[in-house]
Amino acid sequence: MASARGAVIDAVRHDILRGTWRPGERLPLAELADRYGTSTTVVREALARLAGDGLVNNLPNRGFFIKELNLRELADLTELRCVSEALAADLSLNRGDMQWEADLVAVHHQLANTPRRDPQDPTHLNEQWQVLHKNFHMMLLSACDCQPMVKLASDLSDATELYRAWAAPSVAAGARDVEKEHQDILDAALERNAKKLSKLLREHYEATVKVVLESGLAD
Repeated sequence: MASARGAVIDAVRHDILRGTWRPGERLPLAELADRYGTSTTVVREALARLAGDGLVNNLPNRGFFIKELNLRELADLTELRCVSEALAADLSLNRGDMQWEADLVAVHHQLANTPRRDPQDPTHLNEQWQVLHKNFHMMLLSACDCQPMVKLASDLSDATELYRAWAAPSVAAGARDVEKEHQDILDAALERNAKKLSKLLREHYEATVKVVLESGLAD
């Protein structure tokens, strides 16, 4: 039963981060139970878990809803991410060994050779690229050897992924050279240049805020 609940949580999380539902959209338990082939009880437990992760709102006597997103929240999340990841990245550069470097290069190679846009639907992000994108950023911080920092980075990544998914169809998102941003981040990490890496990560994350602003996604 536990594994079944975990599978539903993963499936719902995946669809939320895919941009299946719009900001503020209601998530009917019965419809989701049919969608995932499970009971409403399991769906309710999954949504409660995702509410704890900040992806869903649980409104008393009203049910579960996709988060309402706004630029102020995105700016706050981005600032927290920049500050916390600067420390985690610094520790990672100090503690990472040659195997960490090799793993980082390997995941970047996969990311760089995976189309960012879905080949079947270029207005949306490629699902495989989304996974590799997060893997690259998590690998960058993994050598910090501090699980609370890694968990925070993962949660903030998921929270901002919602914005990336919804802003993906915009012209601003398509014009951004994300591949070069990742290459520069990798180079700074391999140089063990913490100051440069922190600057590049901030620019990388703040560029997402700019894209969302230009897309008109949030008021």
